[in-house]
Amino acid sequence: MIEIKDITKTYKSGDVEFNALNGVSFNIKDGEFVAIMGPSGSGKSTLMHILGALDNPTSGTYFLDGKDVSTLSDDELADIRKDKIGFVFQSFNLLPRTTVLRNVMLPLIYDGIETAERERRAKEALFAAGLDETHFYHLSNQLSGGQIQRVAIARALVNNPSLILADEPTGNLDSKTGEIVLGTFQRLNQEHGRTIVLITHEQYIAEHADRILFIRDGMLTENDNGHSKRVIKNN
Repeated sequence: MIEIKDITKTYKSGDVEFNALNGVSFNIKDGEFVAIMGPSGSGKSTLMHILGALDNPTSGTYFLDGKDVSTLSDDELADIRKDKIGFVFQSFNLLPRTTVLRNVMLPLIYDGIETAERERRAKEALFAAGLDETHFYHLSNQLSGGQIQRVAIARALVNNPSLILADEPTGNLDSKTGEIVLGTFQRLNQEHGRTIVLITHEQYIAEHADRILFIRDGMLTENDNGHSKRVIKNN
């Protein structure tokens, strides 16, 4: 699914250059759950922006589902972000006085999908994200942090993307709630075959994935944790 070849990213400020990424290369197969782990300033956010087609590398190539993302136009990149990639962020980015169901339906409204189909797909995504139907018509500001994050996951799923990018998705949650959200990602990977890339600076969070890519000073190393997974915890 993902093939990254010798990616570099250089930022300039006047005469000063800073290399955020230095010749990064790796592959991610369809259906894998991969964590990219590194400290603040390591380059992981820059890499996530490139994976999400939010930024272009200075050099190197990025293939997503066989397409060289580095060569696409702005309109083509927008289509990839809309159709192929689902984003889950540390900040939930939901509309606070809007129902759970409508929050998840919003991307489909922008796509011009008819109401009945929007509702069907939104409910399907919410069930996949592990949210109980009793919460579908609650306002998002009436939910717990973990429930809100699962709504955000459902919104990322609703367009049936081939890739889910999760950027520090438990950063605003306590450890117990974070485990529930991480269990949701594990279920999506194991039971629904979703490809997930999880960005984190925490080892114990990264260990929920099948593979861990370590990034430091813009350079990447890899550690395979033996495909061991923590036990998925039910809420």
